[in-house]
Amino acid sequence: MAQFQETSMGAIFQNRVQQYCDKTLVIYKNKSGKWEEISWNKLNEMVQDLGMFLIKRGVQPGDKVALFSPNRYEWWVADLAIISVGAVNVPIYATNSPEESRYIIDNSDAKKCFVGTKEHMEKILKVKDKLPNLEEIIIFDDLDKPVAGVMTMAEALKEGKATTNKDEFDRRLIPINIGDVATIIYTSGTTGNPKGVMLTHKNFVSNVNQLNAVDPEFLSGDHTFLSFLPLAHSLERTVGYYAAIFLGHKVAFAESTDKLLENFQDIRPTFLVSVPRIYEKVHAGITAKVAGASPIKKALFNWAMGLAKENLPYICNDKERTGWFAFKYNLADKIIFSKLKVALGMDKLHGAMSGGGPLSVSDAEFFLGMGIRVLEGFGLTETTPVTNGNKPKKIKPGTVGPALKDTIIKIGEGGEILIKGPQVMKGYYKNEAATKEAFTPDGFFRTGDIGEIDNDGYMKITGRIKDIIVTSGGKNVSPQNIENTLVTSSFIEQVAVIGDNRKYLSALIVPSFATLESWAKDKNISFSNRQELIKNPEVIKLFEHEIEEQMKDYARVEQIRKFLLMEKEWSQDSGEMTPTMKLKRSIIRKKYEKEIESLYPQE
Repeated sequence: MAQFQETSMGAIFQNRVQQYCDKTLVIYKNKSGKWEEISWNKLNEMVQDLGMFLIKRGVQPGDKVALFSPNRYEWWVADLAIISVGAVNVPIYATNSPEESRYIIDNSDAKKCFVGTKEHMEKILKVKDKLPNLEEIIIFDDLDKPVAGVMTMAEALKEGKATTNKDEFDRRLIPINIGDVATIIYTSGTTGNPKGVMLTHKNFVSNVNQLNAVDPEFLSGDHTFLSFLPLAHSLERTVGYYAAIFLGHKVAFAESTDKLLENFQDIRPTFLVSVPRIYEKVHAGITAKVAGASPIKKALFNWAMGLAKENLPYICNDKERTGWFAFKYNLADKIIFSKLKVALGMDKLHGAMSGGGPLSVSDAEFFLGMGIRVLEGFGLTETTPVTNGNKPKKIKPGTVGPALKDTIIKIGEGGEILIKGPQVMKGYYKNEAATKEAFTPDGFFRTGDIGEIDNDGYMKITGRIKDIIVTSGGKNVSPQNIENTLVTSSFIEQVAVIGDNRKYLSALIVPSFATLESWAKDKNISFSNRQELIKNPEVIKLFEHEIEEQMKDYARVEQIRKFLLMEKEWSQDSGEMTPTMKLKRSIIRKKYEKEIESLYPQE
């Protein structure tokens, strides 16, 4: 019988510890480069010791504690300790600057801050004199020598273990109210300061239950997740971490996104929670390899891909393949798909979730055709995040699926998606005006996204209000739709459509260089660097053709009239992408102002 009422993730974790005891909960790579396992009991010992440390150091229910670290098991330990003693976790993206971190710690009134590495510690120490309320910093890594105002996680755990009033941990956990704030997540604002989204224990508990209700059978069994999206983001927090705990599944921590393919091959996960960028990159990588393959291999791959396309109605509607088609598909699976999946470390993948942005139909169908169930969903930080999700037995590529249980969705003025449900936030921290603005008079949350709902209740996202381009001729255009179509070209890696207050649309395009270079070699086009390659007239002609081909179903006003090829991929480090791989449009417009102006000479 469950020991705690499941009204908080801290209570749910304690109940699962009783259930799974010495079974493996997390897997991580240790300093000597070996994968190491931690059991439910062992992790809980750390959670309770750290919780006792926080209590001893005066952390009260409702106090804010910041958490500034990359993904690692200690992130979980700190988070579970914070929320189990009734405090509020304030996560900070591991890539944030000292000033961005200072703003979050200051605005949230955080008293303590956990940091992952020395680099994170130094960022906080740099701004600590501007943070009078910040009492101390606790670092996960060990230190070579003591640093004033900083203690190590090992020291904190030791101090917590030495406390005698161990019952205090449960005494703090039991009275936590389901309506209490569990976390404040700061949205990565592209304009102005980020807003602190207050999510309650009810928001998280509701959302993990709602996710399970989509198809409990599909999620049951013994599964391993691979964690690589930032835990500071609500998609990884809820779907890749809290849902895994709720369901009793194992989670392996990827070393970094650079080593993702290597980690996939080591871990061979059965569940994946990802943003569209990862699916795009895998798809583009395979396409580029095939482009350079021998004619026989190319022909075999194309034959298999033809069968993959034919497989879509079967996998999307959970129908059994029969007869001659089943024979051909099984053959293709044996000689192509199964080998490809083994090479990617995806041979055991039972299900893959995609969120945080629109997944292109071609990327979704590429994986679905091979038998990998990619389920696209929708949500926002303010909705904890999931509000919609495709069902494993009825998948509609290009949609984000129907609303989750207990979620009401309606389409408001201008096609805006409005949401009401137990996963919707309490409001923005210390920002009543923004909270009021975020809700309709009848209590629906304004998502800022534009969408439509079909007869089966499946929702399609067609754009984002603030991204809508209004041309100088007064036409409204959604750049997202055009960008999603353009990246289906194997030659296009990233694209930003420009055109606000302009006479026509243009685009900045980052080519898929692996595919482009392979094509150039086939055409005997010589080049010494990328800059030379993208200036080549044959390459320009190729992209003109690709754009024309992809845009043939779009209206005249939506056509791309001019474009510029970029020589460097956009990333979070270079500033054009958010931590969840979305375009920072205002940054792109500012950073490439000269290049954009060159596309509008007559203006």
